[in-house]
Amino acid sequence: MSKKVKIGIIGIGTIGSVHADAYAKIPEAEVVALCDILPDRLKEKAARHGIAKTYATHQELLADPEIEAVSVCVPNYMHAPIAIDALNAGKHVMLEKPMSIKAEYAQQICDARDKNGKLLQMGMVRRQAADAQLVHRHIQEGRFGEIYHIGVKLIRRRGIPGMGGWFTTKAMSGGGGLIDIAVHSLDLAMWATNLWKPVKVSAKTYSKFGSPMRDYHFVDMWAGPPNYDGTFDVDDYATGFVRFDNQASLCFEVAWACNAKPESYVEILGTKGGIKLEGGNATFLTEYDNMLADINLAYNANVDGFVAELSKFVKAINGEGEIPATGDQGVIVMKLLDAIYKSCELNREVDI
Repeated sequence: MSKKVKIGIIGIGTIGSVHADAYAKIPEAEVVALCDILPDRLKEKAARHGIAKTYATHQELLADPEIEAVSVCVPNYMHAPIAIDALNAGKHVMLEKPMSIKAEYAQQICDARDKNGKLLQMGMVRRQAADAQLVHRHIQEGRFGEIYHIGVKLIRRRGIPGMGGWFTTKAMSGGGGLIDIAVHSLDLAMWATNLWKPVKVSAKTYSKFGSPMRDYHFVDMWAGPPNYDGTFDVDDYATGFVRFDNQASLCFEVAWACNAKPESYVEILGTKGGIKLEGGNATFLTEYDNMLADINLAYNANVDGFVAELSKFVKAINGEGEIPATGDQGVIVMKLLDAIYKSCELNREVDI
């Protein structure tokens, strides 16, 4: 029987609570401590999740010898410093997306992982969805043939989170809609197809709805309400074209806010078949017996992605599996994001 892995959660906001709830469903995991810089929130979440030990700073939590691993669920700008401190303290790290606010900081996390011989897993939960797992397996088995193009579209009509807070402050978030939500789809696209060598990108980002903040009209706001005394200096729309070294390509369009109907999909085109992952539907478009065929792929859509990814993290710690989303892959995603922002700044195609 596998041993219970003792876990601490650093940052117990919304995503930290999601991690706590998911670990509670994993028999081999036990959350033994929480950390947050907001005392009232820390007290409330400790009571909600039934966790006795709490710490005001991540340094105090990392000094706890009982803790073997941590989930890092803090604002983006703190990902690298806290993850590096955790690895240096001898803890395994589950790090929420995006890896950091810049690729150079992401690489420093991997360097700390290598130096200390600990596990580092990225929180790319979209990979764990049943449709994504199925498509990934079919691609690896060659059923799609040669993958030559990917389309990524992720459109929110009005979906800017936490306006005026850290989400919309570039120094703390690293960017807007691109780094916040497109990171999942770009990672999913490269992981599913095993296209991990993007070489060039031409892109444009815009900020049309978030500033001035009082002119932004919305129905609801995750991580809200707005703080009109805060900052909005990030993108709310981004689009671009990515080239891979084997002649494959990727087009993306992502919006926190725009005057368009909401859409969310990843479309993969291969010489033997294609598919659009959209809204839980997975129809494989191919040929059968010299005829065009649409095959509806059946799968269990009720998989809890967070339970799946954290279960794999715990199993890897116990030597029973591999990390499903590596830090090295996270660095590649960050290099792509950095290049997209650089392309917009220079108004031309750039190398990745």
